[in-house]
Amino acid sequence: MEAKIQKYNYAVGRRKTSVATIRLFEGKGQSFVNEKKAEERFPLLAQQKRLLKPFEVTGTMGKFYFTGKVKGGGVTGQLDALVHAISRAMIKNDEVYKVDLKKNSLLTRDDRMTERKKPGLRKARKSPQYSKR
Repeated sequence: MEAKIQKYNYAVGRRKTSVATIRLFEGKGQSFVNEKKAEERFPLLAQQKRLLKPFEVTGTMGKFYFTGKVKGGGVTGQLDALVHAISRAMIKNDEVYKVDLKKNSLLTRDDRMTERKKPGLRKARKSPQYSKR
């Protein structure tokens, strides 16, 4: 049996400590994240809406599907990393989408990360209780 090879656009997205890699295919199909359906991986309606935002903004709902792998961080970080990757892959497909995606700040890499713990402190900034006597 011969496997059907389909053209796709590859992109990487990041958020906090999460890294997502995406293969964006043109046409109708089921989207997968870590070998699970995207709806199963992100069951909340708000999460699904956020995941489909790049398609909604560019008016390409139902014209693309993707397979992605995401690791590191939490659910929100992974979701935002996927959205970033999808947006970058869409630009590789067609430069026309860049204006709409940039306007909705879907191409911006959110670089806010947890601040490291410093020596002599309890957390990143919290110091031990001060005793006068």
